[in-house]
Amino acid sequence: MKSALKSFLFCLLIIVLLSSCNKEKPIAPYGALPSDHQYEWQQLEYYMFVHFGPNTFTDVEWGDGKEDPKVFNPTDLDCRQWASTAKAAGMKGIIITAKHHDGFCLWPSKFSTHTVRESLWKGGKGDLLKELSDACKEYGLKFGVYLSPWDQNHPAYGTPEYNQIFANTLNEVLSGYGEVFEQWFDGANGEGHNGKKQVYDWDLFHETVYRNQPQAIIFSDVGPGCRWMGNERGIAGETNWATMNIEGFEPGRNAPPIKILNSGEQGGKAWVPAETDVSIRPGWFYSPSTDDKVKTVEELMDIYYTSVGRNSNLLLNVPPDRRGRIHPVDSLRLMEFRRAIEEEFKENLIKGAKLSSSDTRTGYTVSNMQDDDYETYWSSDENNLSPSIEVDFKEEKTFNRLLLQEYLPLGQRVSSFSVSYWDKNKNDWQLLTEATTIGYKRILRFPLVTTNKIKIEFKALAAPVISSIGVYKAKEQLSAPSVERDKSGLVTIKCKTPDPVIYYSTDGTEPTINSLRYEKTFIQKGAGTIKAIAVIDKGNTKSNIVTMDYDIAPEKWKIVSPSGEEVGRVIDSNAHTYIYIADKKPLIIDLNENLILKGFTYVPLGRMDAPNIYRYNFYVSDDGIEWLKVKDNATFNNIKNNPVIQSIAFDKEVRARYIKLTPIELVKESDKYAISEIEVITR
Repeated sequence: MKSALKSFLFCLLIIVLLSSCNKEKPIAPYGALPSDHQYEWQQLEYYMFVHFGPNTFTDVEWGDGKEDPKVFNPTDLDCRQWASTAKAAGMKGIIITAKHHDGFCLWPSKFSTHTVRESLWKGGKGDLLKELSDACKEYGLKFGVYLSPWDQNHPAYGTPEYNQIFANTLNEVLSGYGEVFEQWFDGANGEGHNGKKQVYDWDLFHETVYRNQPQAIIFSDVGPGCRWMGNERGIAGETNWATMNIEGFEPGRNAPPIKILNSGEQGGKAWVPAETDVSIRPGWFYSPSTDDKVKTVEELMDIYYTSVGRNSNLLLNVPPDRRGRIHPVDSLRLMEFRRAIEEEFKENLIKGAKLSSSDTRTGYTVSNMQDDDYETYWSSDENNLSPSIEVDFKEEKTFNRLLLQEYLPLGQRVSSFSVSYWDKNKNDWQLLTEATTIGYKRILRFPLVTTNKIKIEFKALAAPVISSIGVYKAKEQLSAPSVERDKSGLVTIKCKTPDPVIYYSTDGTEPTINSLRYEKTFIQKGAGTIKAIAVIDKGNTKSNIVTMDYDIAPEKWKIVSPSGEEVGRVIDSNAHTYIYIADKKPLIIDLNENLILKGFTYVPLGRMDAPNIYRYNFYVSDDGIEWLKVKDNATFNNIKNNPVIQSIAFDKEVRARYIKLTPIELVKESDKYAISEIEVITR
């Protein structure tokens, strides 16, 4: 009996020992790590930004705080429509501009007299934040708020007292509307009523946020929850680390360099993942003039790949119109965008494939990358920083997309990787593509390739921990056509998709297969609207319609000052050419005829690091000698962060032959300013 018991215990010991040998060894985390809240935030991927306020009704991007609050009067506001649209679009939340730079509060704040309480909307009894937070709860969406610390209305701005006033407004919002998943800050800072710039107390602001909403992700140039990507075009860095060194920096003027914001920093001490903010329209606030300028599905898909596909969350701005509803054009485009994403990632060719690796850590098998569970993952041995994965499809497959995910709770590890495919004709591996960081999600696009095997080779700072791999065949989108007009008025229409049929109109009507068919260039010297559409499959597949609004072609214009051969680039109707003008010398143009002018457009150099004009004077003249100032100490708002065409309307129309643009202040210190194009508005 004792002998049998000893044998049993011995066998049990052997089983335990063998079991312990095969047991998974926990993988040690590497570097800075996300908090639980940051980890949850990263998995949201895509949510809605809503810019709404007096600017919606005054048709400006940045109000000055002097607007009458009575202008805010949406006729049919429905936050449930916003939420249902966001939900149907596949978005996970909504962040609202509770207070923009003009200081107007979308709730009846006790600490401001510039609020919905003073508006005509609902007789001053409305509270938009309550309506939106309730709608988000109903539709299962996260609710977030953007409060700008810059306040051009509040009389205390520019004084030490203002910081506490702003903290009080934060406290109102963060304690009164339920859970807030993200608190959005920027570093915008202007002069107060006494001419002083506000020194923001960020420690106070952050303490107020965390006291009320400890789970909230704080967005700014330096987080600490998530960071601005450094541009408003929807483009994250091809290299994008979720880590940064933020000590000594703060939002606004003292932010890290744009390159660091865009790419993060390898080995950074803080975990500050990227959020990419971009608008579905040219501007952040609704304008009737942009109803035909909503981004195409093709443009939105490009943004998806350069944001979500580059380890960044996508915050897509969809501004409600003056009724207080998402415009039908925007809503339709969002639905088309969701369908395009679902179509491209409908079938993962990795299913059924055989995966193998050059090295696998015990318990972390390659099959974990095929199970649709982010919490399971493959990893190599602790000391192997350059392992590889091989995918055998068992038969030839055709594809053009690759998706990879790292398991972020253990840190961001991969610094670069390459992808090769097996060429059966050469009986060898051929390089397909290569990239740097992965992070939460990395999606690569490349031309269609047909093969039965691919190999992914990693270089990492610590043993790679890969949660998911996806291989897809995406249908190539039918590109919207591009319309260009030269200085003489010659119009050319092109399309990146090979051999489509292009139809167009010149009277602003929607083009159809019954419209003019584009076969050669044509002339349009005067003002007008050209719309074009590309068609394939005998009209069964159509692109988005592209719209170009033109004013008078500058064929006869002349530059009076400054002189030089290159200066003519500012009136060559080519937004890709530009010049630098030294010493802030004014630009003077002879229009060669007297025109009724309603405004002008300035096309800056499309780089955030360019010395574009921020503050300026604008003059008109009949003779080039006596000048009338029509814009005095005016600004191109937000041009530093979003250097796109600036369309400026005059307070009243004027008749003139000459125009003069005089810079006063640039977006950066420089002895010369940049300009790509100047046009006039006569329509």
